[in-house]
Amino acid sequence: MVFGASVYFPPLFKAVMLGFFIWLLLHPLLRGWIYSGEIWHPTLLDLSLFILCVSGSLWLLISW
Repeated sequence: MVFGASVYFPPLFKAVMLGFFIWLLLHPLLRGWIYSGEIWHPTLLDLSLFILCVSGSLWLLISW
């Protein structure tokens, strides 16, 4: 039964959804720094933050 549940709701989708909610919490806190353009292009930095959130949530799901 566990295999069937993972087919309809794959773990990667869970990581993306959890990462999106983490990104929603972090993005307003870092918005001024991201869009200042000091470090990198704002869109690339925003996308990188999202990828880090998804990677962190996948790590969290695997270790938990």
